[in-house]
Amino acid sequence: MGAPPVRWESGALEAPTAAAPERNPALVYLASLAPGSRRAQRAALETMARLLSGGALGAGAFPWGELRYAHAQALRTALLERYRPATANRHLAALRRVLREAWRLGLLTAEEYTRATDLPRVRGVTLPAGRGLTPGELRALFGACRPDLSGLRDAALLAVLYGAGLRRAEAAALELVDFETDGPEAGALRVRRGKGGKERRVPLPPSALPALLRWTEARGELPGPLLLPVRGARAELRALSPQAILYRLRALAARAGVARFSPHDLRRTFVSDLLDGGADAVTVAALAGHASPTTTARYDRRGERARAKAAALLHVPAEAAPARCLEAARRVGELPPEAPPSDNA
Repeated sequence: MGAPPVRWESGALEAPTAAAPERNPALVYLASLAPGSRRAQRAALETMARLLSGGALGAGAFPWGELRYAHAQALRTALLERYRPATANRHLAALRRVLREAWRLGLLTAEEYTRATDLPRVRGVTLPAGRGLTPGELRALFGACRPDLSGLRDAALLAVLYGAGLRRAEAAALELVDFETDGPEAGALRVRRGKGGKERRVPLPPSALPALLRWTEARGELPGPLLLPVRGARAELRALSPQAILYRLRALAARAGVARFSPHDLRRTFVSDLLDGGADAVTVAALAGHASPTTTARYDRRGERARAKAAALLHVPAEAAPARCLEAARRVGELPPEAPPSDNA
């Protein structure tokens, strides 16, 4: 099978012929992922397929087996122009996995696969994504929960996301039986659908238990998802979706007057606060379901607090500026051109 020509049109490569769905390695790759990862990587593959085909093909139709080194290198350049290094590298990781599946399916030779995936990582240091919430913001969010059934559910949701540091997909997948209220593990959550298919047990802090107990008492004992949608005064026996979790947090933030944050920011706050409280990185990694403490370190937002405290030690005596300087600043358009700096400046 010959490689399609490398030619950019409107910022994308010329579109080759669509692949038959049953021979598409992208579908094989996506099927191997956990639901939470599948959503993000499907979007990454869609982006790359559109870039490579000039917008003509999506990930499910793109002939990944025809992709060669020249295409992959051009795609890497396009991703570098559009995204932060971490995001570009996540896209390239998905590309490498898809090309591996193409090789396994016999769509690429071993040499073609090796050449096409011989791409250096995108290097660069950027500010970490997301933020940590302050204790005041957390109190405001819990205080914004309404005194009704939906408010009990929202408080339980916050207790799970912050108190156990769960990903929102993990929180959505919790069953009532996963909240252990009896036995030696009482007060823990069993996460059976963690990232990568890994199970773990996360003990909840005692301060989080009342919110979970109040909700489960109001929810009832019927088996099923732990966190349910609420309509009026009734809960529906189906799982609260990850997207619904995002919407609930946005509504709580607006009601509490808290700056917008993501569900994952509660997880970042969970990690940062545990490390700040003296927990060792290995233990925190196990609680968060991270494969390595190195991953956990990327969630640590204590450095931001330390930098803010350090900056507060400085005093900039701006109030000593003459009043005429302040008046001149209001009339910037009327100021004469700045004189060139002297040699002693």
